[in-house]
Amino acid sequence: MTKKLWQATSYQKKNSILFSFENYISKKYNKNFRRNYEKLLDWSIKNSPKFWSSFWDFTEIKGIKGKKEIKKSKIFYKNLFLPNSKLNFGENLLSKNNNEKAITFISEDGFREVRTWFQLNQNSNKIAQFFKSLKIRQKDRIVAYTPNTIETVEAFIATSFVGAIWSSCSPDFGTQGVIERFSQIKPKVLFITDQYFYNGKKINVIERLPKILKEIPSIKNVVVLKYPGKNFIKRNVLKRVKIFKWTDLLKRKFKSIDISKYDFEHELAILYSSGTTGKPKCICHRSGGVLIQHKKEHQLHCDIKEGDNVFYFTTCGWMMWNWLVSVLACKASIVLFDGSPMFKQEDLLLKITEKEKITLLGISAKYIDFLSKLKPVLNYKYKLKHLKTICSTGSPLSNEGFKYVYQNIKKNVHLASVSGGTDIVSCFVLGNLYQPVNMGEIQNKGLGLNVDIYSENGRPQKNKKGELVCKNPFPSMPLKFWNDKKDKKFKEAYFNRFSNIWHHGDFAEITKTSGFIIYGRSDTTLNPGGVRLGTAEIYSEVEKFKEIKESIAVGQSWDNDVRIVLFIVMQPKYYLTEDLINKIKIEIRNNASPRHVPSKVIEVNDIPRTKSGKIVELAVKNVIEGNSIKNKEALTNPEVLKQFKNLKDLNI
Repeated sequence: MTKKLWQATSYQKKNSILFSFENYISKKYNKNFRRNYEKLLDWSIKNSPKFWSSFWDFTEIKGIKGKKEIKKSKIFYKNLFLPNSKLNFGENLLSKNNNEKAITFISEDGFREVRTWFQLNQNSNKIAQFFKSLKIRQKDRIVAYTPNTIETVEAFIATSFVGAIWSSCSPDFGTQGVIERFSQIKPKVLFITDQYFYNGKKINVIERLPKILKEIPSIKNVVVLKYPGKNFIKRNVLKRVKIFKWTDLLKRKFKSIDISKYDFEHELAILYSSGTTGKPKCICHRSGGVLIQHKKEHQLHCDIKEGDNVFYFTTCGWMMWNWLVSVLACKASIVLFDGSPMFKQEDLLLKITEKEKITLLGISAKYIDFLSKLKPVLNYKYKLKHLKTICSTGSPLSNEGFKYVYQNIKKNVHLASVSGGTDIVSCFVLGNLYQPVNMGEIQNKGLGLNVDIYSENGRPQKNKKGELVCKNPFPSMPLKFWNDKKDKKFKEAYFNRFSNIWHHGDFAEITKTSGFIIYGRSDTTLNPGGVRLGTAEIYSEVEKFKEIKESIAVGQSWDNDVRIVLFIVMQPKYYLTEDLINKIKIEIRNNASPRHVPSKVIEVNDIPRTKSGKIVELAVKNVIEGNSIKNKEALTNPEVLKQFKNLKDLNI
């Protein structure tokens, strides 16, 4: 039974950007949607080229819009939106140039720094001057190995100014992980921090530089950034490269540069897949597609307006960093946090949200689950009177997570669970203000995106679990994989499963209310007795137990079938007893299904995760099956995999 948790008021709807856009489309095309999201969605899908073209006009994207709405192709990913249109991504981010606050940086120890729009414009321009002095050209690669600081954003904007391609890794990536990624794209310039901090511990990053330079000979210039609020760490490096200090670059006399406009399809940034089956794939994204998709999500789905303050907990190694930075194009300010979200205070992110008058807070489902186990419970500890929206991503948000937000954080808030990924650097399914928030459900598909659920044989289905697909082309499709001859890996990744249909790799369901439930990655779905099950349903029940910190469920080949194995990490001072195991199984049986009940429940000390915090079921499955893990650098804690090897309990 569907349980409604929140509904926007009539006032909120009428004052939303979505409402303004609906009126704009209604007048332009003589339509009447009557504040019905499904009707607007249906029109945006059936008239996809018109939708994106109209949204360019509505949101006043800076650039030269071509007359043609789309260049059609029979090949899904070769459809080109707004061909002959030109823009500069960085120019669109610098949407203001005054002394109002544009970016706030906060470190885990409370150091705070603010950059105004004027300063952001000036600094980005000076870095672009620096690039020009190095003769950096269009499509050259600029990379960053830096924390989530204002300087990183400025370097990114400057890179887009000159038409170069940006790529970044956060400092929690080890040296080998950085080399595996950056060496594939042969960058000319590297930005690197001297150090960073996590949970009070100082980590020296600059000492990794000689090895990086040795393994990536294409890097000829290095810019060293001092960690905000800390003393600078010096390091001698190889003589073959030129070393610059960030502060010296900003001492340059300001000289306004001509900002060129590039094709809508122009390469903006390279992001990396986080799988553990081989080298990370270098996913190249197009500037126009990312900009228009992000602005659509920000304005029509999240209602981000001029003057809003947006805070998303992320690092610059995760796609949500790109999503957050694009908020600047809405004339809103952003907050960057670097460090542990629980340093000296478990609800630190909420404290920042209160202090900085945040209007949209982005956190992970895992963080909400962690907060739910705090003693004492939060019980509306913070007033959060400016907070309009909470976005949850990274993994499926459980029913308990939904309830916890409304019972402990804020009653009147739009809880927008979202899901997409690095592949599209955006979302397929997310929130909107026209529909209610129902427990355990993402509200609907994004405007302009014909998202559906397919059965194994490629048929659309509702109220049944299946493969998440997108049936129509969209602007934020990745342009290509780097070094991928004839798009071989690209086609294998998205189009091998269903002919000319985008296959995303999520196991999901469309509900009776047109909402979505994500059950996890389809390559890690459980298959006992030939029935596909999502791990999220198991986690949802396990998370209810205060004794349990976290868990991971995988399928193990056993007796010509598959059995479910549940690994448990206990909270301090609690033990995995037979009584607790029985309680877990009963809860899963009663609330998920008998098929979801694990055959084995085993205690472990920790669970492997990617740099963005996602648990890696496939890595655990490969270990217990005796398969190799090729890309351990994708993990933040690869050493924990050892405890899953040769477990006696898995042989009986």
